[in-house]
Amino acid sequence: MSFISCEADPRVGGTYRFVFGHPASEHPMAFFGTYSEATPHSRLAWTNEESAEGAVTTVTFEGNSGKTRVVVHDLYPSKEALDGAIASGSTCGMGETFDPLDELLVALGA
Repeated sequence: MSFISCEADPRVGGTYRFVFGHPASEHPMAFFGTYSEATPHSRLAWTNEESAEGAVTTVTFEGNSGKTRVVVHDLYPSKEALDGAIASGSTCGMGETFDPLDELLVALGA
C-alpha cells in the first residue's frame, strides 16, 4: 500500500483526507472525515465519512515510565455496519499500521 496524499487539520471541526494506492485496486482509495476531539498529547477522535456506515475512531495516548500506550477504538453506528466492516477486511489493517511504527521506534532507540 502506498500513501499518495495527506491533508489534515487536527483540531475540533478540522477535516482530514488521506489517499492510498494499492496494487489490488485499480483506483486510489480516499479516507476522509472531521475531527470531533483534539486534546494535545492525550486524545484524538474523528469521523470516517467515506460511507454512511463509517465508524467514529478515538485514539488515546497514555504515558507511563517513558513509554506511550496507544489505544484505538472504532465505534460503528450499528452491528450491521460493524459486521460489514469485518466482512470487507477493513478492520484488519492495524498490524500494517503499527508494525512499521514499532520498527521505527526500535531503530530510533538503538
